[in-house]
Amino acid sequence: MPIRPSASADIRQLIDALGGSDDVARESAVARLAVIGTRAVDHLLREFPGGGAQARAGILRALEALGDPRALPIAREALQSESPAVQAAAAAALRALAGSAKPEVARDALDALVAVALDPLRAAALRVAAVDAFRDLPPAVRDRLREPLLRDSDPAVRARAAMLGPGADRQDVQGDDAEATWQAALEGRFEATPDTLKAAVAGRRASARLTDLQRLVDRLRAHEQRQADAGGREAWRALRGAVHQALAARNSRLALYDLRDSLLGAERLPVTFLSALEEVGDGSCLETLASAYDESSRSGDAWWREHVAAAFRAIVQREGLTRRHAAVKRAMQRWPEATADLMARV
Repeated sequence: MPIRPSASADIRQLIDALGGSDDVARESAVARLAVIGTRAVDHLLREFPGGGAQARAGILRALEALGDPRALPIAREALQSESPAVQAAAAAALRALAGSAKPEVARDALDALVAVALDPLRAAALRVAAVDAFRDLPPAVRDRLREPLLRDSDPAVRARAAMLGPGADRQDVQGDDAEATWQAALEGRFEATPDTLKAAVAGRRASARLTDLQRLVDRLRAHEQRQADAGGREAWRALRGAVHQALAARNSRLALYDLRDSLLGAERLPVTFLSALEEVGDGSCLETLASAYDESSRSGDAWWREHVAAAFRAIVQREGLTRRHAAVKRAMQRWPEATADLMARV
């Protein structure tokens, strides 16, 4: 059986990628760290102080995806960074924590965002990012915060605050809080924006019932398929990938069927799907991965091919599969060249 690198070594490599110059590698690292889940949090927190601006921004993005309350202190502190990228990532991480199931965490995260939004000495871009987080709040709270911002001296802040009011360009749940947003989604009613629901998922990824996460995957896929434009489908597909991350982080294969089926679609998936497959995929996924690898080889999509290969390799190593295993034989029978190439890369 091949020896798989330790989890700590994997996490170390992913954190290194967060500070690298390869945009694709950084995005992939964020997705994979989110799938690894709480095991990665201590590593991320430990590495944060010594990283450069790009690395710190990447770590905050990974912590945003994880939604872990332990990120609260460094996210608040990072609002004081001299780097606009770090500030923006800190605001995004606090927005995710403002939807935490722990009331004290949600309160403190929101307090930090409110302080930034109301501070006329802060950069307009950061203040606008903080104001955007208020979209996830119940209307009564949102309206109280909106009033002073409408009188702000900065036109960008005033314009964003105006978007929080009734009749403005809002797609969030009217009259409901994050819990109602979550419950509506479980029932297949997607009145909120993908970003709003993403915050609700982030706050519940460690506590939601696994069957509810699996049901949300099904609801999201049906909603995604009803979208007429590619952009709409992509936004909801990204959210579905985040739910798969939450399931994989808890070592659940409840929605593995959706991961397999999604690889057969014509549109490229977010890397979060393959990151989830790396963590919870089994032998039943090999044929589909071999098919995707064959298609990407013929289309010349090297980026997708490499991620498919990484998922295939992770499954074979974790499950201890050899060429004599029935799943490998089935893949070899249907996709001989692709499977042979993939097995050679294990």
